[in-house]
Amino acid sequence: MAKQIIHTDQAPEAIGPYSQAVRAGETVYLSGQIPLDPATMNLVDGDMAAQVRRVFDNLQAVARAAGGELTDIVKLNIYLIDLSHFALVNELMQAYFSAPYPARVAIGVASLPRGAQVEMDAIMVLET
Repeated sequence: MAKQIIHTDQAPEAIGPYSQAVRAGETVYLSGQIPLDPATMNLVDGDMAAQVRRVFDNLQAVARAAGGELTDIVKLNIYLIDLSHFALVNELMQAYFSAPYPARVAIGVASLPRGAQVEMDAIMVLET
């Protein structure tokens, strides 16, 4: 099965040796997104809500570059420095997703790249 590398200027460039996403058949694996502004490659200014929205916007840009939408995501992984933001993530997620929601996990972690407070990666399935 051939792999297709997905790239868009609408999401941050990879900050390491990885692709923004890789499509294999109908499945697209979206790499972790932190709240980097794709234009500046700096963390967004603002509170935790601004960071979470930027991460969802980055994931959406990569999903669209792959030919999909956030609604095509079947598994979402969320990494949080502070799990007290769990309710906020749930609230903001409802602005980007509607039922039926993807399978999901939220994991508390000690640190994330560039001092980010949140990171998300996903698996998306597209029809051929």
